[in-house]
Amino acid sequence: MPALRIHGYALALSFCLITFIAASQRTDPSEVNALIDIKKSLIDRKHNLKNWNKGDPCTRNWTGVWCFDKTGDDGYLHVREIYLMTMNLSGNLSPQLGQLSHLEIMDFMWNNLTGTIPKEIGNIKTLKLLLLNGNMLSGSLPDELGNLPNLNRFQVDENQLSGSLPDSLANMTSVKHLHLNNNSFSGQLPSTLSKLSNLMHLLVDNNNLSGNLPPEYSMLKGLAILQLDNNNFSGNGIPSTYANLTRLVKLSLRNCSLQGAIPDFSSIPKLTYLDLSWNQFTGPLSSNKLADNMTTIDLSNNLFNGSIPRNYSYPHLQKLSLANNLMSGSIPASIWQNMSFGVKDKLIIDLHNNSFEDVLGNLNPPANVTLRLSGNPICKNSNTQSVGQYCGPEEDKAAQDSTNSTVCPVQSCPFNDFYEYAPNSPVPCYCAAPLRIGYRLKSPSFSYFAPYRSSFEHYITDSLKLHLYQLSVDSVAWEEGPRLRMYLKLFPSYNDSRSNVFNESEVRRISSLFTSWRFPRTDFFGPYELLNFTLLGPYENIIIHSEKGKVSVGIKVAVAIAAAACALAISAIIILLITRRRMKYHKKISRKSTTNLSIKIDGMKSFTYKELALATNKFNISTKVGQGGYGNVYKGILSDESFVAVKRAEAGSLQGQREFLTEIELLSRLHHRNLVSLIGYCNEEGEQMLVYEFMPNGTLRDWISGRSRKTKGSLNFSTRLRIAMGAAKGILYLHTEANPPIFHRDIKASNILLDSKFTAKVADFGLSRLVPDLDEEGTAPKYVSTVVRGTPGYLDPEYLLTHKLTDKCDVYSLGIVYLELLTGMQPISHGKNIVREVNMARQSGTVYSIIDSRIGLYTSECLEKFLTLALSCCQDHPEERPSMIDVVRTLEDIIAMLPEAETVFSDVSLDSSGNIAPPSSSASASTSASHVTREEQHMSSYVSGSDLVSDVIPTIVPR
Repeated sequence: MPALRIHGYALALSFCLITFIAASQRTDPSEVNALIDIKKSLIDRKHNLKNWNKGDPCTRNWTGVWCFDKTGDDGYLHVREIYLMTMNLSGNLSPQLGQLSHLEIMDFMWNNLTGTIPKEIGNIKTLKLLLLNGNMLSGSLPDELGNLPNLNRFQVDENQLSGSLPDSLANMTSVKHLHLNNNSFSGQLPSTLSKLSNLMHLLVDNNNLSGNLPPEYSMLKGLAILQLDNNNFSGNGIPSTYANLTRLVKLSLRNCSLQGAIPDFSSIPKLTYLDLSWNQFTGPLSSNKLADNMTTIDLSNNLFNGSIPRNYSYPHLQKLSLANNLMSGSIPASIWQNMSFGVKDKLIIDLHNNSFEDVLGNLNPPANVTLRLSGNPICKNSNTQSVGQYCGPEEDKAAQDSTNSTVCPVQSCPFNDFYEYAPNSPVPCYCAAPLRIGYRLKSPSFSYFAPYRSSFEHYITDSLKLHLYQLSVDSVAWEEGPRLRMYLKLFPSYNDSRSNVFNESEVRRISSLFTSWRFPRTDFFGPYELLNFTLLGPYENIIIHSEKGKVSVGIKVAVAIAAAACALAISAIIILLITRRRMKYHKKISRKSTTNLSIKIDGMKSFTYKELALATNKFNISTKVGQGGYGNVYKGILSDESFVAVKRAEAGSLQGQREFLTEIELLSRLHHRNLVSLIGYCNEEGEQMLVYEFMPNGTLRDWISGRSRKTKGSLNFSTRLRIAMGAAKGILYLHTEANPPIFHRDIKASNILLDSKFTAKVADFGLSRLVPDLDEEGTAPKYVSTVVRGTPGYLDPEYLLTHKLTDKCDVYSLGIVYLELLTGMQPISHGKNIVREVNMARQSGTVYSIIDSRIGLYTSECLEKFLTLALSCCQDHPEERPSMIDVVRTLEDIIAMLPEAETVFSDVSLDSSGNIAPPSSSASASTSASHVTREEQHMSSYVSGSDLVSDVIPTIVPR
């Protein structure tokens, strides 16, 4: 009888499962199998695709899989988009991609994919966006890609593709954007591309193309950007028919081995940007004037002769370069005299290394103009100072972008490091969590951004349907191309119900607009690249899906009904089983609630919950000394009367659990004077706590900000240098002596702790990463591919873009800490970035005005060297930053330059309350002079140099 009952249960359960699966498995089975094969071809080291074997792709929202919201005629749901941008994926593209017969968008940008592009992709007739740029794909382009009649955008730039461009590309009759740049394509440009009547942007720069420029391209009536720089064309130069490209906005043929005369482009009404530099063009410049829209004319490094036409005057011109030619005659001053300059406008006129003899008109360009005349007879023949000032090397006179000057109290933005002041908000000191977006203009039609910044901001906010104040454009930098990289910060509206964060649907909407390239067309700003759409802080757990990728309500209802029917069918079985096993079940649950992860580490003490509760007076708020995402930190006194810091993970905090395990794993085997010591841990009664040595002087951030409760004074310059040295030595140990090496990933002033003698100790290893083992050739990897973690303001810009964590990421963060030590500023405050602010002050010669006024006495030479080191650590490109061993050596040299009285620590003791005892009278003298000579400053530094903590005194700077 029992056997029959069990058999009946099994039949009922099987029936329900079949019914439920039939209702929930709604994706086309061939597409499900294809997705599984696609995953098998990929190497997913970060497990981003871990849910690709759980349930149905469309109804269970597999990562990066977006589906149509309604079933097709065949009764199935179909995959609409594969969105796997910046997922740290390697491996190959599977031929099974061709089975996704309804796919419209395929996005694998910015991964590490290798191998070839499968020809089977040509089977996806519905494909509109094919985005494979930023990988390591090799081989040639398959002819079958020409079978994509609906393709709008084809991006394979920044790969290692080679071979000739197939004629079949001409069959992409709908394509508007062909981005083939930065590969190794060879052979001739196919003349058949002239059949692409919808083509607007053709970027094939930085390849190995040769042969003639096809004259047939004059048939591309909609072509707005033609960028073919750095190829090896030959023959007859630029076809004269290119003057018929009446929609052309930008023509860039730099370094293409072209020769002969250039066509007359005066009939192209929208032409804005013309770069024909580094070729072998000859003849005089045409007297026919180009369009008034011109911002850039670069004809340098050619063989042009004759004089500059007198009508070479353009109201929006930013750059005119005729350097290194054979030109002669007079320079018409009308080039700059007829312009009306705004505050943010500038013009560079580079005429060096020609044969110009004089200036026709008044040689007195306004401050916005940079004029370069070196290497011309005018510099040798004239003795006037007015000419001489333009004959030497001269830096660009760039107008500075205006910055927000609102001063907001720190406590008005209290949430955490992921929140910032919205610099353009009409509400003063509006604090919110922005979305951070890496963005790059691939082919802008200007040479200087400031005059067009406002129109760019309107373009972005109008496209996103946001208010203008919700956008902040940060970290704008020119890169090779030239391309313009920046970070966009989008702030939520202050009128929303949860005004300090975007809601999930708004995040998804904004993401969808960026990733589907649905921004309105703009040829002036050119095509853009989405470098990253990183979700941090309150957005970290949002899974981005297209609004159109959600399944319909009807499908969800069908699944829910099937689930309900199944539940009703087996409810009696479940109730019976629960009734029989209730007592046993509750006992099991009870045991489980008190079962903890078994951890046993040699040399590490395991504390009981009772011990730590007693040490902290039951975690009384009076013993609380810190707080973070993991939970709270308490000061405790153990039974042996030693002081400790107890980090207690917040109940249910996944971050706290991760940090608990990571820190035990790392700190149990790390031992260095400049790393905080882990004494033990507690892992019982549902609690996870870490016990550290107690650091009586708290965090460096507290001392820099003046919030420390330990003293009314501040850290003097020599003490700041030694703290900088201690932190550097701790990080150097992690990078070079730990086995395996460790990348800290969250270096910041609040993670540098100070003991009773102000020895710096690096703390908080919850985000740290071990460097992978040596490869088969015995070489250590240079980076770890990982999702972005860390604190805004300290994050390496390159890491944000590439997700490649290297030792130079820690160097960058440490450089930010050094700038904090020098200035007292926060990394990001009131819409200002500390690196930019210090660089601007240094370039303008006002750097001493931003040095922390509480820093005490210093010599200008030591400060200048420390400042140079800090800024070198904060270079945008990792290869330009020093290694940690170089940082330590430089600091050793700076400290050696200090006066002898400053090179030895004095003993600093704490009184019974944990405050610093007053220094002896002999070491407390200070000067009231606000300005002294260098010799006086050097001698004065002996007075208070031995004090680790000095009273606030005027900063002494060189006169």
